[in-house]
Amino acid sequence: MSFTLNIETGFSPQEVCEAIRSALKHEKHVAKYKIERYSIICKGFEEKFGYSSGELRSRFEAGNVGEDIDFLDWYSAKRELDHWNKKLEILSGISL
Repeated sequence: MSFTLNIETGFSPQEVCEAIRSALKHEKHVAKYKIERYSIICKGFEEKFGYSSGELRSRFEAGNVGEDIDFLDWYSAKRELDHWNKKLEILSGISL
């Protein structure tokens, strides 16, 4: 897939390309960091409750979890983990 990017600055295409490349690299770094942090959080809940984060997300969305506030925190961490994994996958597929 390709798309057109309109650039409305007085900078050279090379300078613009380098700025975009740098931003993509930075965002990949942020995504990897977030994935690591949310993975640690999810792993802690998995050990505490004895089932996977994927199973928790399914149970939570079906309304089949208890009243423990940890379930909301775990669900939130799992959603963020999924979000950052998807974002990293998208970013990893971009080349300039």
